[in-house]
Amino acid sequence: MTAVTASANFEQLGLISPLLARLAELQYHSPTPIQTQVIPNVFTGTDLIAGANTGSGKTASFALPMLQHIVEQKHTGKSESSKANKGNYATGLVLVPTRELAKQVADSIKSYAAHLNGAVKTVAVFGGVSANTQMLALRGGTDILVATPGRLLDLIASNAIKLDRVKTLVLDEADRMLSLGFTEELSKLLALLPNKKQTLLFSATFPEQVQSLTKELLHKPVEIQLQSSDASTLVQRVFTVNKGQKTALLAHLIQQHQWRQVLIFVNAKNSCNHLADKLSKRGIAAEVFHGDKGQGARSRVLAQFKSGEIEVLIATDIAARGLDIEKLPVVINFDLPRSPSDYMHRIGRSGRAGEVGLALSLIDHEDYHHFKIIEKKNKIRLEREQVAGFEADEISPDSILAPAKPMAKPEGTGKKKRKKRKKQINADIWLKNT
Repeated sequence: MTAVTASANFEQLGLISPLLARLAELQYHSPTPIQTQVIPNVFTGTDLIAGANTGSGKTASFALPMLQHIVEQKHTGKSESSKANKGNYATGLVLVPTRELAKQVADSIKSYAAHLNGAVKTVAVFGGVSANTQMLALRGGTDILVATPGRLLDLIASNAIKLDRVKTLVLDEADRMLSLGFTEELSKLLALLPNKKQTLLFSATFPEQVQSLTKELLHKPVEIQLQSSDASTLVQRVFTVNKGQKTALLAHLIQQHQWRQVLIFVNAKNSCNHLADKLSKRGIAAEVFHGDKGQGARSRVLAQFKSGEIEVLIATDIAARGLDIEKLPVVINFDLPRSPSDYMHRIGRSGRAGEVGLALSLIDHEDYHHFKIIEKKNKIRLEREQVAGFEADEISPDSILAPAKPMAKPEGTGKKKRKKRKKQINADIWLKNT
């Protein structure tokens, strides 16, 4: 394959004129590095694993060649899509971890296909909304199916869609797809797919699960690694603060800088509501975004946040994956993510597509060790800063106020001590043999 330089334009990548016209309308002036490298490789039909920071343009990198391939196959009469019209089949399958990402990816694909005169049918299926509507949309099959695993399995069980004619499989946000909650569902879906297909795997981070999947699922894949933990357009800062002052510091920063759009991450659904109430008492209106909200409410909140109607949004990690919020200026970790890889996904909501962004983490004494782990795993090192009036004490106030631990009871002597020691030896032997 001929190498494509970073300065290549979309025409040099071999895209057809209807796609080029649409990209011009969307003001995509030149391909991003991930698009420059991925698009030619997708055209060759090889398996691929690609890593790049969020906001790098990876959706277009797989969507554009998929669309072109389907159109060209239809024109030559060789397309499985023509067969799909006679049954509930799909030609391309994109698996994503969240409802919001499913809708976003499908909307992007439909947008890129605007000048293809309806030649490519794209359907998104995900939970939280009526399955009947999605079943109707799948009648006669579809060219590209964007889906979350759980809802897709439900639709397969209802005979609404079949996967045995899929030609291209895309795993978007692959590290999340391979987490504990998706492993079983993903295994069931992979078993329903044909052995002969092109598989494209995209991930911003590459934990061991992703690396093992490449060996099992992909055949001689091309590897493209462009992700960087030091995105020049995104500034990362860390403020240390006493735990009891964290909310006050957050309110102070929002009011002092007069941020008109800020995304705040916490780790639990009830923490969203609790923090929103605390900010409300300080004169800051905030909305929440988490899994307990219905899909309609989630979609409305997200749309209002994107449009600027909502200025402060408090969310769990369902907002950390793939959501494209144009020119989002500030992301704040009020709670540190449990997984170091989720740190990069969270802060990647800002500083997207070359825009300047700011990612703040507010850490108290209990967070210090965990943040060091986040830094180590992501190969970063950030200076600890303090805000005047909210300085963290050298020693946690909680440790000073904590009651002294009672002294341990003596182990015992003589016969009791020997009996206790014998039990411990037997336990050690059992553990060793299991």
